Amino acid sequence: MRLLLIEDDTLLGDGIQAGLTQANYAVDWVTDGEAGEHALKVETYNALILDLTLPKKDGLKILKDLRARGDTLPVLILTARDTINDKVIGLDTGADDYLVKPFDLDELTARLRALLRRQSGRATPAIEYGNLRLDPAAHSLTQNGQPVILSSREFAILQSLLENAGNILSRSRLEDSLYAWNEEIESNAVEVHIHHLRQKLGKELIRTVRGIGYIIQNKNQHETLNS
Repeated sequence: MRLLLIEDDTLLGDGIQAGLTQANYAVDWVTDGEAGEHALKVETYNALILDLTLPKKDGLKILKDLRARGDTLPVLILTARDTINDKVIGLDTGADDYLVKPFDLDELTARLRALLRRQSGRATPAIEYGNLRLDPAAHSLTQNGQPVILSSREFAILQSLLENAGNILSRSRLEDSLYAWNEEIESNAVEVHIHHLRQKLGKELIRTVRGIGYIIQNKNQHETLNS
């Protein structure tokens, strides 16, 4: 999962980026509103963490412009503005959640998981597919009730494919979900991770659509083919 963090406090931003990276998110971090606006226009993200008091462009203006473009990207406001009126304005402008500084990193990651879960149309914390159960909060996977050990990037690819079951995800989209700006992308990284997932979970789970990308069939297709 790839996130954009717009936060002008360098000490806080560095801590958030490090903590979320440790939680297996790919995090791009910018320190002013104009840079954040540019990133939103040229990159694809799963969620935005947005401070309100920013140099060059105010966070509420970024949010207002984002929604005016029809962009449904999940947005979590992270700010020191703590009055009820501030919260009402932020939420009514289009934010999905509002967290006041100071905050606990565990609460931030839990709120992000909830936003991403709702965005994918999933009500339950864990993703269940056939004999698989993937729990993003615990970063765990079981198959037929038995634990399966995945690397952080194998886990991220599988989660993306399961959350988009029935849809083809291109290699570039999977790469975008794995790597932040400051990370070097190996030319065959996605293929290697897919190969490892097939070794661990069975070669039929993930299909290659030649020249396009990868897909896990939706549950109805899966059940029909296995009935």
